[in-house]
Amino acid sequence: MRWIKQLTTKNIGEQTEQLAAHYLRQQGLNCLTCNFSSKYGEIDIIAQDDDVLVFVEVKYRKQANYGGAIAAISAAKQQKLKLCASFYLQQAQLNEYNTPCRFDVVALQGPIEQPNITWLKNAF
Repeated sequence: MRWIKQLTTKNIGEQTEQLAAHYLRQQGLNCLTCNFSSKYGEIDIIAQDDDVLVFVEVKYRKQANYGGAIAAISAAKQQKLKLCASFYLQQAQLNEYNTPCRFDVVALQGPIEQPNITWLKNAF
């Protein structure tokens, strides 16, 4: 029965990433790719905000226990995201020193049917 919970968790993750991408599009960003995966990890959303390439981590928590969704992004996770972003830039043949980039967090909290969305630009 453990696989049932994992499947449900995966479905919730996919749903929250879709909600986050939709929200970012409404805010004027162009979502380039979702779930970019490398040997360093995964970036949930890669988007363009004018001339800035935006790497987005999406976090969902039903309740605010233990600091909520935003607090769930550890320093180790941030480092993995930075390595993964660097790998993405290399794959896209972009110079990481000349390409404006930032790391954002979209935190969703509350009932999955209608969560509160918080967008932190340049979160780390």
